[in-house]
Amino acid sequence: GLMLNSGNDAAWALAEHIAGSVPDFVAQMNTRAQELGAVNTHFTNPSGLPDPDHYSTAHDLALIAKAAMAREDFRRIAATKAQNVPWPVKETDKLLVNHNKLLWRYEGADGIKTGYTNQARQCLVASATRNNQRLIAVVLKSEGENVWSDAQRLLDWGFTNFSTTLLVRSGE
Repeated sequence: GLMLNSGNDAAWALAEHIAGSVPDFVAQMNTRAQELGAVNTHFTNPSGLPDPDHYSTAHDLALIAKAAMAREDFRRIAATKAQNVPWPVKETDKLLVNHNKLLWRYEGADGIKTGYTNQARQCLVASATRNNQRLIAVVLKSEGENVWSDAQRLLDWGFTNFSTTLLVRSGE
């Protein structure tokens, strides 16, 4: 619900489940952001809803995304296009469809997360992997469909201009 459908309610429920309270979870978020080097980031809530003291940068979001994508379970969820989940209220399943259109439109797309508020506009932290090389693109304050083409152009540029080279194997 959080990753596919951007459910703010899911963000708050997960925060309470993990840390016992939203304020405690937000404190953990801020501590972890600092540990990752995201020094221009400060969270005030788990969902990203607007608050004058809730902010980040494209660079910091890329650092956070890199750490998240190091986890196999996170990668699996971020790459999920659609998932049926139990919906007990209706005694049926509900189909959740990922809002990240790059998963359908871009070769190698494997995540990560869309976002939108009136203040921040369209935002996207995107990931794609080709030839064992993963790139992360961050697009902030975009308008409408431009968020997808902007991310595609950033990823295309990265795949065209960068390559991964093994300098030394582990243990050498």
